[in-house]
Amino acid sequence: MIVLEQGGWRLAVRPELGCSIASLTCGGRDVLRPTPEGAMDILQTAFFPLVPYANRIAGGRFSFGGQAVALPVHDRFAPHALHGDGWLASWALLERSATSASFVYRHDADGWPWPYEAVQTFTLSASGLRIDLSVLNVAGTPAPAGLGLHPYFPVGDQTRLQLRAEAVCSVDAGLIPTAPVSPAHVFDWSAGPRVADAPFVDSCYIGWGGTARLIEPDRTITVTGSPNAGWAHIYAPGLGYCCVEPVTHRPDAVHAPEGEASGLVVLEPGRALSMWMEIAVADA
Repeated sequence: MIVLEQGGWRLAVRPELGCSIASLTCGGRDVLRPTPEGAMDILQTAFFPLVPYANRIAGGRFSFGGQAVALPVHDRFAPHALHGDGWLASWALLERSATSASFVYRHDADGWPWPYEAVQTFTLSASGLRIDLSVLNVAGTPAPAGLGLHPYFPVGDQTRLQLRAEAVCSVDAGLIPTAPVSPAHVFDWSAGPRVADAPFVDSCYIGWGGTARLIEPDRTITVTGSPNAGWAHIYAPGLGYCCVEPVTHRPDAVHAPEGEASGLVVLEPGRALSMWMEIAVADA
């Protein structure tokens, strides 16, 4: 485990478990949901990266550049592939200082047939945590690519989430997007409702402006995403946490109709895609 501390902030990273965050605290108080001691399930962690794509790919299959791709599908998420490879891999430490650490994951061609190199950097400052994530196409052919960052925030009975969005992806029974609709058709967070009042939400919000706030009686957690993270996936299952995930594309973007601005990027050989997220805390 790699531990960084700065200005009242403390971050613990587990590179061997998907380069996940074990804990993030400010002034001794949890900012992200802490990982249970000894946990080896990535879904119990406080945060993990999404690379080389975010969220679901319907049926775990798609075609790109004339090539048919069949991805591994985990039983818990069948029949769809989910979140790429990085969250299920061990990452290596690249460099470290007192307040920053960078890690790398090198992916060889397998079910995802394009080799790539992902780098994730965590930086603490007095104002909070910044996470940078990038993916470099090291294949000899163009490759589809997308990124996302998946934090879990603890929520109490009075926690409110404020996020303004232009639209949200409606989904079918398998949580695959069908069409953009008004946020009110799923759940509208613009006025800052209590998270406890929301139904089960697992939806991607479009045009969120890059800022969301988790508002508690005595503090506000602000999540800021890079300009290219034009989508925010909200997962609010009613289990004492809420995920606000900046992502660079909508779910199942590999199957988007031609001409749709789905966010999926095509990387030429040797080109990279990057994104970032910042987490800050302010007392009320």
